[in-house]
Amino acid sequence: MSSRAEPGPRERLVHAAQRLSYTHGATIGVDALLKAANVARRSLYEHFGGKDGLIAEVLRRSAAEDEADYRAVFAAAGDDPRERLLAVFDRLGAVVSTPDFRGCRYLAADLALADSAHPAHAVTREYRERIRQLLDHEVRRLGHPDPGRATDQLQLLIEGVLAIGATRPGAKHAESARELAKQVLDV
Repeated sequence: MSSRAEPGPRERLVHAAQRLSYTHGATIGVDALLKAANVARRSLYEHFGGKDGLIAEVLRRSAAEDEADYRAVFAAAGDDPRERLLAVFDRLGAVVSTPDFRGCRYLAADLALADSAHPAHAVTREYRERIRQLLDHEVRRLGHPDPGRATDQLQLLIEGVLAIGATRPGAKHAESARELAKQVLDV
């Protein structure tokens, strides 16, 4: 008979912080995190050096998951770079229409964490740069005459959908952004 091992304190902290920081923001209190994870305060400091380290780790983990999602969307859309890029907006439409969508966790963290030296800011910058590189690769494969500008415009549309999707749920922001993306790509 096999028994399933319960996650340790580190994983419980990450899981609780990933959930709570998304629903309540990156400024969620330490006591709430500890209670949700059912761990002692000592575990937070042993594994992450404090709440700042935990929030940065949560963003790193989320960024890896989200980057994998972009790659999966590209793969599912086939080999045509235009279709791969437009598929991102179809995926965004599905994401922002879920009942528990609360906006872009990276933008929320950047806005909530006033200290410019907070380690979360480095994570969000790196994440955005990796997404930019994914987009840029596809734009260049498409043979766009101004790939840098087109990539910037696509990233602006993506981040706009994620931002406005939280403040105006129910509207078809991703569909509108997809139409604009077509204009960017069809130059």
